[in-house]
Amino acid sequence: QAIADPTLAEMGKNLKEAMKMLEDSQRRTEEENGKKLVSGDIPGPLQGSGQDMVSILQLVQNLMHGDEDEEPQSPRIQNIGEQGHMALLGHSLGAYISTLDKEKLRKLTTRILSDTTLWLCRIFRYENGCAYFHEEEREGLAKICRLAIHSRYEDFVVDGFNVLYNKKPVIYLSAAARPGLGQYLCNQLGLPFPCLCRVPCNTMFGSQHQMDVAFLEKLIKDDVERGRLPLLLVANAGTAAVGHTDKIGRLKELCEQYGIWLHVEGVNLATLALGYVSSSVLAATKCDSMTMTPGPWLGLPAVPAVTLYKHDDPALTLVAGLTSNKPADKLRALPLWLSLQYLGLDGIVERIKHACQLSQRLQESLKKVNYIKILVEDELSSPVVVFRFFRELPGSDPVFKAVPAPNMTPSAVGRERHSCDALNRWLGEQLKQLVPASGLTVMDLEADGTCVRFSPLMTAAGSLDLLHSRDLPTSLGPQA
Repeated sequence: QAIADPTLAEMGKNLKEAMKMLEDSQRRTEEENGKKLVSGDIPGPLQGSGQDMVSILQLVQNLMHGDEDEEPQSPRIQNIGEQGHMALLGHSLGAYISTLDKEKLRKLTTRILSDTTLWLCRIFRYENGCAYFHEEEREGLAKICRLAIHSRYEDFVVDGFNVLYNKKPVIYLSAAARPGLGQYLCNQLGLPFPCLCRVPCNTMFGSQHQMDVAFLEKLIKDDVERGRLPLLLVANAGTAAVGHTDKIGRLKELCEQYGIWLHVEGVNLATLALGYVSSSVLAATKCDSMTMTPGPWLGLPAVPAVTLYKHDDPALTLVAGLTSNKPADKLRALPLWLSLQYLGLDGIVERIKHACQLSQRLQESLKKVNYIKILVEDELSSPVVVFRFFRELPGSDPVFKAVPAPNMTPSAVGRERHSCDALNRWLGEQLKQLVPASGLTVMDLEADGTCVRFSPLMTAAGSLDLLHSRDLPTSLGPQA
């Protein structure tokens, strides 16, 4: 069926042509390995007569690809596919929709926001939730903190920070939280750093990347006794480093006991869309709010992150910045609204399921390789695999591999650790070159040293290329 609106038809046609030109240019640049920057790439005065679209796109493609001979290690730009074009169309369409008259604009933006919120809540099992769409991934949590402050401090609107001074709020973060999160929250909220409380991870029992629940309860009791107000706890459904999930069910019980807002984030939240979900992740559906990143999970460029939350007072959500009457704010959901319809429920589930299967296949292959340690082995449902090569040290206990013998000096242990880390760094770089679409990363963990991380959900655009491929598991099979 033909599109009646000529502007919409032209927009779709122009986007398709522009993307084809840029992608063709990528292929040509890869073939011409000695191409130098053309003179058009050198900044000059703005032309008085203006330029046509083809000339401008020519400049864009030169800036994108023109210096690749000087940086041979730069990663290849992904072919985003048709579902990616739909997300990009959303940004152009948003500009066009904003020209409608006020009443039409209000109705359309309200529909887009309500549809997208309903679909996301149903897909990820978060019934009767509201949604806030944001460009910066941490922004949703900052707004949730504002909502928690307004909810717990009734006089905050009138008396401001005086009420916080008299009864200081406390935000609890796991020691395994992503770096810089606490500092970001304090900067956004205007709170001093002592308002943050770092909760250590388990040391004796359970995963060393999971929050120590018993220690958290002790911290909360101490804060209450000192006249502070336990405000909010950030839990992980997939820690930033190794993908471990906190004991969210127990944390929820603790939060209800002390009136603390529970916020959950992490890549494992994506598995809520699947038929089978581990009980630890499923417990996240009972939390007060959660932040998700459907863009990386589904391989969609330039779509917003989403924070789902439950709250009864629309006045407070408006003051906290989670809701808005401005159509431009509601239009942030448009790229996701288009993309979710294009993929459909089956397409969304298939992409998430595929990423989890890739991780499981890799984990199965790694178990057959000698001297490979898997850090997430206890989390069968986790879509993240973190592993490292290790050597059995001379004289070490064969049951506890890589544990130094008692007679080894600290300097010898340090040298062994350093050489093992260097080998793992080399291993990670080699695997990245063998399978560029895998999105492998090399990272340093304090307790374990240098490790290789495979998280296909965060590189979905690339992992789609692995859909029928066995490259990565094969390259790590027993023959390795």
